[in-house]
Amino acid sequence: MAASERRAFAHKINRTVAAEVRKQVSRERSGSPHSSRRCSSSLGVPLTEVVEPLDFEDILLSRPPDAEPGPLRDLVEFPADDLELLLQPRECRTTEPGIPKDEKLDAQVRAAVEMYIEDWVIVHRRYQYLSAAYSPVTTETQRERQKGLPHQVFEQDASGDERSGPEDSNDSRRGSGSPEDTPRSSGASSIFDLRNLAADSLLPSLLERVVPEDVDRRNETLRRQHRPPALLTLYPAPDEDEAVERCSRPEPPREHFGQRILVKCLSLKFEIEIEPIFGILALYDVREKKKISENFYFDLNSDSMKGLLRAHGTHPAISTLARSAIFSVTYPSPDIFLVIKLEKVLQQGDISECCEPYMVLKEVDTAKNKEKLEKLRLAAEQFCTRLGRYRMPFAWTAVHLANIVSSAGQLDRDSDSEGERRPAWTDRRRRGPQDRASSGDDACSFSGFRPATLTVTNFFKQEAERLSDEDLFKFLADMRRPSSLLRRLRPVTAQLKIDISPAPENPHFCLSPELLHIKPYPDPRGRPTKEILEFPAREVYAPHTSYRNLLYVYPHSLNFSSRQGSVRNLAVRVQYMTGEDPSQALPVIFGKSSCSEFTREAFTPVVYHNKSPEFYEEFKLHLPACVTENHHLLFTFYHVSCQPRPGTALETPVGFTWIPLLQHGRLRTGPFCLPVSVDQPPPSYSVLTPDVALPGMRWVDGHKGVFSVELTAVSSVHPQDPYLDKFFTLVHVLEEGAFPFRLKDTVLSEGNVEQELRASLAALRLASPEPLVAFSHHVLDKLVRLVIRPPIISGQIVNLGRGAFEAMAHVVSLVHRSLEAAQDARGHCPQLAAYVHYAFRLPGTEPSLPDGAPPVTVQAATLARGSGRPASLYLARSKSISSSNPDLAVAPGSVDDEVSRILASKLLHEELALQWVVSSSAVREAILQHAWFFFQLMVKSMALHLLLGQRLDTPRKLRFPGRFLDDITALVGSVGLEVITRVHKDVELAEHLNASLAFFLSDLLSLVDRGFVFSLVRAHYKQVATRLQSSPNPAALLTLRMEFTRILCSHEHYVTLNLPCCPLSPPASPSPSVSSTTSQSSTFSSQAPDPKVTSMFELSGPFRQQHFLAGLLLTELALALEPEAEGAFLLHKKAISAVHSLLCGHDTDPRYAEATVKARVAELYLPLLSIARDTLPRLHDFAEGPGQRSRLASMLDSDTEGEGDIAGTINPSVAMAIAGGPLAPGSRASISQGPPTASRAGCALSAESSRTLLACVLWVLKNAEPALLQRWATDLTLPQLGRLLDLLYLCLAAFEYKGKKAFERINSLTFKKSLDMKARLEEAILGTIGARQEMVRRSRERSPFGNPENVRWRKSVTHWKQTSDRVDKTKDEMEHEALVEGNLATEASLVVLDTLEIIVQTVMLSEARESVLGAVLKVVLYSLGSAQSALFLQHGLATQRALVSKFPELLFEEDTELCADLCLRLLRHCGSRISTIRTHASASLYLLMRQNFEIGHNFARVKMQVTMSLSSLVGTTQNFSEEHLRRSLKTILTYAEEDMGLRDSTFAEQVQDLMFNLHMILTDTVKMKEHQEDPEMLIDLMYRIARGYQGSPDLRLTWLQNMAGKHAELGNHAEAAQCMVHAAALVAEYLALLEDHRHLPVGCVSFQNISSNVLEESAISDDILSPDEEGFCSGKHFTELGLVGLLEQAAGYFTMGGLYEAVNEVYKNLIPILEAHRDYKKLAAVHGKLQEAFTKIMHQSSGWERVFGTYFRVGFYGARFGDLDEQEFVYKEPSITKLAEISHRLEEFYTERFGDDVVEIIKDSNPVDKSKLDSQKAYIQITYVEPYFDTYELKDRVTYFDRNYGLRTFLFCTPFTPDGRAHGELPEQHKRKTLLSTDHAFPYIKTRIRVCHREETVLTPVEVAIEDMQKKTRELAFATEQDPPDAKMLQMVLQGSVGPTVNQGPLEVAQVFLAEIPEDPKLFRHHNKLRLCFKDFCKKCEDALRKNKALIGPDQKEYHRELERNYCRLREALQPLLTQRLPQLMAPTPPGLRNSLNRASFRKADL
Repeated sequence: MAASERRAFAHKINRTVAAEVRKQVSRERSGSPHSSRRCSSSLGVPLTEVVEPLDFEDILLSRPPDAEPGPLRDLVEFPADDLELLLQPRECRTTEPGIPKDEKLDAQVRAAVEMYIEDWVIVHRRYQYLSAAYSPVTTETQRERQKGLPHQVFEQDASGDERSGPEDSNDSRRGSGSPEDTPRSSGASSIFDLRNLAADSLLPSLLERVVPEDVDRRNETLRRQHRPPALLTLYPAPDEDEAVERCSRPEPPREHFGQRILVKCLSLKFEIEIEPIFGILALYDVREKKKISENFYFDLNSDSMKGLLRAHGTHPAISTLARSAIFSVTYPSPDIFLVIKLEKVLQQGDISECCEPYMVLKEVDTAKNKEKLEKLRLAAEQFCTRLGRYRMPFAWTAVHLANIVSSAGQLDRDSDSEGERRPAWTDRRRRGPQDRASSGDDACSFSGFRPATLTVTNFFKQEAERLSDEDLFKFLADMRRPSSLLRRLRPVTAQLKIDISPAPENPHFCLSPELLHIKPYPDPRGRPTKEILEFPAREVYAPHTSYRNLLYVYPHSLNFSSRQGSVRNLAVRVQYMTGEDPSQALPVIFGKSSCSEFTREAFTPVVYHNKSPEFYEEFKLHLPACVTENHHLLFTFYHVSCQPRPGTALETPVGFTWIPLLQHGRLRTGPFCLPVSVDQPPPSYSVLTPDVALPGMRWVDGHKGVFSVELTAVSSVHPQDPYLDKFFTLVHVLEEGAFPFRLKDTVLSEGNVEQELRASLAALRLASPEPLVAFSHHVLDKLVRLVIRPPIISGQIVNLGRGAFEAMAHVVSLVHRSLEAAQDARGHCPQLAAYVHYAFRLPGTEPSLPDGAPPVTVQAATLARGSGRPASLYLARSKSISSSNPDLAVAPGSVDDEVSRILASKLLHEELALQWVVSSSAVREAILQHAWFFFQLMVKSMALHLLLGQRLDTPRKLRFPGRFLDDITALVGSVGLEVITRVHKDVELAEHLNASLAFFLSDLLSLVDRGFVFSLVRAHYKQVATRLQSSPNPAALLTLRMEFTRILCSHEHYVTLNLPCCPLSPPASPSPSVSSTTSQSSTFSSQAPDPKVTSMFELSGPFRQQHFLAGLLLTELALALEPEAEGAFLLHKKAISAVHSLLCGHDTDPRYAEATVKARVAELYLPLLSIARDTLPRLHDFAEGPGQRSRLASMLDSDTEGEGDIAGTINPSVAMAIAGGPLAPGSRASISQGPPTASRAGCALSAESSRTLLACVLWVLKNAEPALLQRWATDLTLPQLGRLLDLLYLCLAAFEYKGKKAFERINSLTFKKSLDMKARLEEAILGTIGARQEMVRRSRERSPFGNPENVRWRKSVTHWKQTSDRVDKTKDEMEHEALVEGNLATEASLVVLDTLEIIVQTVMLSEARESVLGAVLKVVLYSLGSAQSALFLQHGLATQRALVSKFPELLFEEDTELCADLCLRLLRHCGSRISTIRTHASASLYLLMRQNFEIGHNFARVKMQVTMSLSSLVGTTQNFSEEHLRRSLKTILTYAEEDMGLRDSTFAEQVQDLMFNLHMILTDTVKMKEHQEDPEMLIDLMYRIARGYQGSPDLRLTWLQNMAGKHAELGNHAEAAQCMVHAAALVAEYLALLEDHRHLPVGCVSFQNISSNVLEESAISDDILSPDEEGFCSGKHFTELGLVGLLEQAAGYFTMGGLYEAVNEVYKNLIPILEAHRDYKKLAAVHGKLQEAFTKIMHQSSGWERVFGTYFRVGFYGARFGDLDEQEFVYKEPSITKLAEISHRLEEFYTERFGDDVVEIIKDSNPVDKSKLDSQKAYIQITYVEPYFDTYELKDRVTYFDRNYGLRTFLFCTPFTPDGRAHGELPEQHKRKTLLSTDHAFPYIKTRIRVCHREETVLTPVEVAIEDMQKKTRELAFATEQDPPDAKMLQMVLQGSVGPTVNQGPLEVAQVFLAEIPEDPKLFRHHNKLRLCFKDFCKKCEDALRKNKALIGPDQKEYHRELERNYCRLREALQPLLTQRLPQLMAPTPPGLRNSLNRASFRKADL
């Protein structure tokens, strides 16, 4: 009745305009809140479609900028200084630029030189650094911002260790000296205790009466103080892996270096010092067989030695005095050697002769060898004077660098990095030098080793025949072998000291390879260090950035064997000639050591008496900037006469040859084998090569090549690649217009140059990669120039746009490919990115900063180019493009060249867009691979166009011509289409393209009409949407679209782009739908809701139109969160991460720091609240406990099919009706917890995603305008409001503080280890986790991209990043984490509190306020119940007091549950260790009592609830502190005494009684605390307390539940189940008292089948309890719903305990209730569980699989035990407990309690004689007992379960002999059987039960024998009949029965007892019985043998025969004993003996 009324009432509220409301609310009401999301929205545009954006520019024009107040003005439009042009001077390493001066340079050199000195041109977006792309929020930045957070105090941290509560508090209590040390006996003393305590401080204004509004205002002011400004700073930073928008500015192009090593030559000392020695250092790579550095020459001679060469020396230049060098190694490898060669002045004699003195003479013998040395010195002096300019090879050695590096030890070598990096060898061919650190073996990284000083002592003498590099490599390879040939040679001993160390960052006094000073160079007079040029072992791909032009000449060998005449000591002279006159030799050859810097000629060392010498010389030349046809190298060959003979010249020229350096405009390099002329070459020889046989010349060896030489150039001017050379040459020819021009064999004229140029453009793709990358800036510049400034040939403009564009595509592609290894995550090549960012400029425009007037050329370049656009280009739009050629030339007629040049110039971005749109498929493919480059190029070109043309003031709509925008539209469309089509073929490309497109559009937002860009975005979205329907893998597409949106939203002016300042205007009603929204009635306001507000909070049409980007982002989120969304798990994460990252950005952005501005920003995210609210059912449930999914929504939604749950969320007004009568049919769904399946459908969100989404929701709630939120809340319908409250509830749970301990224990994300056993159990019972969820949970981890291997950045590990991070955190880090987490928890809870206050404000006036306020209070209660900081609790309790004072009826008229909950929470806080929390909690509790009293003049309800709460608190909380709670009780007493207002009433008295009553309960608690470690005693105590509450069912129920909890914790599931059954019986009794229903249990009798003990609960009779009394049986459990919950929990515990039969009995009581409610869902679940239970019983029929328990009798003796003395108990222990285990446990426990040497275990089972025991000791006797059943019982107890359930009687046997021993001979062996009966049947609600009765029986020896024989026979029978048969067991039993050696075996028994007939006729019967036993035994043995015979194999035949023989012997021996008969048995028995077998006949008395 009540319920149906309620339903009618609900109709009245919610169905005002039923038809219209149904449309609007359908999505709240329908099972799935989303089900209609796709198709409905207030504007009728479904979410899957993008709305038409507003015209951005028009809106801005229509709004005057000063419309907004102060700080909001900046949000209206981009700042005026948004774009600027920076000219950044190019960094120059050297103090002077080193570029050629004043020479007449040709075009190519000039271009190069210009290029190397130009400034960088950078287009700078001034605010870009604020975008998430450039200053992302990372863990590091978060850590920085988290500094200075206040420390939040939490209860669980304050207590030290949570778990060690009891000891801590006990100690502190004892120490406090309070009278609590005395043992408490009487209540009087405890009252005295309480009086003497000190109270906590009182809240000053608590007892004043103030109007509620003022209280609220004061509370709010206090809440708003000291709040952290940025909520998300407290939350972990957004996931790095999702940050697709992350960019970094490219590094400016710099010169390439490898790893740099500094080598210092310190000293060189030989055994004898007679002449100067010169050194050469270089690096060689043996594996690559390559010299990898130029030579470094050093001179360590003493001044006296240098003096010998005075005659030849000029003053040495300082640069040649260097003794240290820096080598660079790009590819470090273990095969690199530092080779040191030594030379000396040429002298007579071959090398061996010259080395001899050095090998023979020793320094120690100097005195002895004085004459010899003097002689040698004189000779040396003569040679120096005469041959000082010539050198000869002397000795060499090598240092293996890897040894130095590794033995010096890496400074920071990682132990396992070597293993990890190995693979770099295999794939290093592809790598550029950019990852030099990782390529090659880590073992020889040359960067981090310790400096080492080496002393090289052994040198090898040079061998004249083996001087070449090939020989050197052989030697080096040989050196690495252990048995090196070199080791056998006699060395030249010397000492060379060198230092090797990693080169410092910026060394001082350093010279570049060109001998320029490198900064810093403090003093030009300092001895320099030389940078040695590297010749990398393999290609190095790096663009040139500075001018370098060096030539290296390597003479290899000379063959003069056929040359006549005296040609032995051959020297080769090299000169660089600019003409043929000897004076034209240039001083460009670098000097070596101690000489002038440059020389005009240089000589190779001389090999004595060798006609075909080999050379190792390297000549280094500085190439002039301008090399012409006449420049050549001249080689002159000399014979040097070593002996001074009169008449012979010192040197005689014996041959000449030369190399012209320029041929067809290209530098000639490479190996040459030249013929040598005997005569001086004729005039004008230099333009020809020596290969041309000139007439009249004589050649050595008949013009054959006899001189082998190699030239290598290292030049940033000459590309040395035929294709590049040709391209540059052609371009420069065109620029100079120098026709005709000879190129190789063709002569270029104006006629054929165009075709050559086109061919050259096409051939660029053939260029080799290394020079192409090196000259990439030049090439790209030239190509850009060709596009923009088409060349004019004979007055015609040649349009090369297309060719140049295609060439550009190929060049970019090649550069990319070469630098593949250096790409960043987005697939960009850093070198190209740097080119666009720094080097690219518009040719011809000298960029000047915008304040100066730009040069005229700029104007010209930006002329309207319509006239210059060839007609054919207009065809480009039409599809007939294939036939037309956009490169047609157009003839401008008679216009002069200059004008036509201007006309011809084009705009690069326009041309790029056009060419891209019309490009052919092959080229398009190349472009798509690197679209980002072209996009960036276009953007920079557009920006430069605007900046240089001063067009930034132009309105955006006029900045660019329409046709360009058309091209852009076409381009974006086609690239978008490519993304969509390629996503399934090539995911990586699709991702890169998608990102490039998004960045391009994002960049355009800063340059062009923003409305236009939005329309492009919309078009792209449409394309994707169309494709989605047919896509095989929509998730992949959605992921890309999500990333696209995320990148767009990372624009630095994202907020401005969303027009935050314009008010939303709902459009004029276009359709009836709008009128229906306006007429919808909301919950709280009689008038219609305000459509403006509604559309701000929904993803409505107007919202998405105006806040276009925010709308896109939130729509993506909404769609991803739809239940049927594809690939959900990944998409949830991406969508939520995108929003999170943006909000973090807003939090850290200084522009939005002010609250008003931030509130405006928050308006862009208001729909997030609705989205989260609708996603609620699928968020991760952080709240512990079952079915909590929608705690509150169901309360408020009387019409939805219940989403309620057992936790009492039935609508309050229905609750009493339910309690009082049958469940009304309408609300039956409330029993089934959990929402209907529809809303659970869809993929649940992971914990991480849910938590992040909730953090975003809190951000919106924190920052949005409160007034706006209030208007919104007013418009919500009841169910919507319910969901909102649910959301707040979930926020509290998600951000609950876990405690410092938790940080040490947990891995950050697994919040609680599956919420402990209890929660898992509840989940199992209540079925909240089904198999489906499990499956969903697993499938979530799968990526939508199918196979994740080919997706580069989706590292699957990142989902749980937090876990992998927390390896070992330091203590500080833990502290910091706990600090941040504490602040986050506090702030989150305060935001929830603020929002709750807003909701309370809105519902004050509504009719439905009770239900809403009830729900609000529930959230407040939850917040008070979770772990909160003291700061929050002050505010939370203040809010709670305000709520209770405003709406007391909430607690005292409606739902008792709330009152109970509140009391429990307040009491818990009253016991807090933190005084401020206690102060506020006791104030709240006092006010609660006062309020209850004022309403009804007594506060029975609060009294009752407080008492119950205390009991449950005491029972369940371990770390509960009585001391603190006592102080709070005292504080409440103090309030009562000081409260003037109630002075005259009985209130104070009642308060005092209550306080003392609570104090008594506390005293019991203390006792429980003492037994905390003794589970039996603890449970006994709880049991006793529960018994004490027999008269108050609520409290008894509380304690039964406490016991169940304790049992579950200890793993005693059967006992926990019994507690629940007792609780259910108690409730059933109460329900039966109220009224009887057929479907309800009749009371506890109905539960008898589950346990006979239940009848205890029937004590509740009418005289004790009148159900109507206030406060009695008012808990949530005293309802049918409560009964169902208790029974389900009981069934769950039984299942866990394996007592499946009992599960059935429980459900027998539950099923009728469910049937009565027609709850088929739950019935299905129940029957499912029954089926599982029965299946398990079947599978475990033998019973051994589930072991129920082992029983022991434990007796306690001794005064020490107090109450336990002389008590006997039966203990139930876990199955398979051994006697030793329990004995050890009890002994250990009591020893700990009483001290050592007090406890003794009595080892036997005999009766204990108390008088013989030591009174000071404590004795424990433990005996194993077995359940005992009478024969009649066994008929019923058939199954294993029956024999283990409901046990009251136990048996144990004690063997003894009359003389006191336990065992003796057969004739005297007696046995005592003891039967024990217990008070209750096992299992009971506790695990030990007192023994209430014992009886003993004594068996005589013959009876003992009978029992033994019966047991043996049974064993035999069992073994025989076993199925399947077990041969082993059978043979064991048989062996034991018939085996001959069995002591006291069957035969002996028979011989003792059957040999003679007893005299005593009383024993006849036993004699006969024993005989029959033996007969039976023999029969069974026979059966067993027969069975065994059938089972054995042939191998056991003999064994079996033996058994048979033994059996026959046994049978024969027994035969005579068994055949004799007792004559008396034939006679009738006298009546007195009939009962001889009865137990009574063998009492002790009868013996």
